[in-house]
Amino acid sequence: MNLEYFIAKRLINAKSYKSSVSSPIIKIAVLAITISIVMMIMSVATGIGLQQKIREKISAFNGQIIVTSFDDNQSQVTVAPLSEKAFPIDKLKQIPQVTHIQPVATKAGLIRTEKEFEGIVFKGVNNKYNWSSLKEFIVEGRVPRFSADNNNEVLISQFLAKRLNLKLSDRFNTFFMKEQGKLPSLRKFKIVGIFNSGFQEFDASYVIGSIEHIQRINKWSKDQVGAYEIYIDNFDQLDQVADKVYHSIPPTYNSIAISEKYFSIFEWLKLFDFNIVVVLIIMIIVATINMVVALLVLILERTQLIGLLKSLGANNWSIRKIFIYNAIYLIGRGLFWGNLIALSLLYIQKYFGIVKLNPESYYVSVAPVDVNYLHILFLNLGTVLVCSLVLVVPSYIITKISPVKSLRFY
Repeated sequence: MNLEYFIAKRLINAKSYKSSVSSPIIKIAVLAITISIVMMIMSVATGIGLQQKIREKISAFNGQIIVTSFDDNQSQVTVAPLSEKAFPIDKLKQIPQVTHIQPVATKAGLIRTEKEFEGIVFKGVNNKYNWSSLKEFIVEGRVPRFSADNNNEVLISQFLAKRLNLKLSDRFNTFFMKEQGKLPSLRKFKIVGIFNSGFQEFDASYVIGSIEHIQRINKWSKDQVGAYEIYIDNFDQLDQVADKVYHSIPPTYNSIAISEKYFSIFEWLKLFDFNIVVVLIIMIIVATINMVVALLVLILERTQLIGLLKSLGANNWSIRKIFIYNAIYLIGRGLFWGNLIALSLLYIQKYFGIVKLNPESYYVSVAPVDVNYLHILFLNLGTVLVCSLVLVVPSYIITKISPVKSLRFY
């Protein structure tokens, strides 16, 4: 640090720094930085949080990649079975991203109670099913436990339970259609768990129970299932893994990623990325404009002092750096309070769920948040970097200040 720089720094800070911080325009600039970082952190956390939550819900009921027979024609109900013996499970498990593979089958049915009836999709699973993804949605009871003596336990949605006036431990009759001309098959189930995913498409139809019922009704053998659901460890690699799965299965099988099966939902989710980018750009512009104004105020308030420093030998760049550093300090104050406020609001929402959403529109009942400190760090660094680079331009006005004119009335 040279002598002129040191003198300039001490003079500016000692003479007028306190008055500058208390200036209304400076306060507005710091407030603008605070609001901007709060809006940026909140938009990223809520946008990504909503995307992740919806993906988790869809994955919980479908897996991330579904392998079926081509004869199923993407039907929600299983038509043609797959053979467990012919299915290349070991080959698919060799794909590094694949974490779990589970057999399932679905069949349309009709629940009939004394006063109500409701059409449903019965999803059959076995002991290989990964219940961990569904446990967070269970509001009452537990997951079904299948055994040789008891496979009538089912998990039903809260939506269906209310419509049918059913509660935990109740038993109900379900009718399943057989081939044309044959009487429907009757099964009696016991409710051991009630779930609420907030995803109306699943809550309005799904009942989860043992796959053995579907195998018996459809007259399948024990090694025949309706489909395989595949889970992976990184959703961002879904398309690449889905392509590997497709090339690893026999030509009579078909695989589809949930991003294709629920194309409209995932296209809607992509709009959140665009909205986040728009919010970030607008908030950065607001923050930089306010800091440019604040920097100009700092410079104009010290015009005579700048002239004095120039007359003492300080060069333009040394003085400009002092003002830029002071502006960065003000940015730091705004970021500190902005991060504190944003994180407080995010954790309040995360643990108390104050902000509610309409599940029919957003597929969730509570606004989810994703508190990712790496994203927050990048937002802070990006804000400081962009604002600092922009502030270099208005600081150029210092080079136009003449020591003679500025000191005339000093």
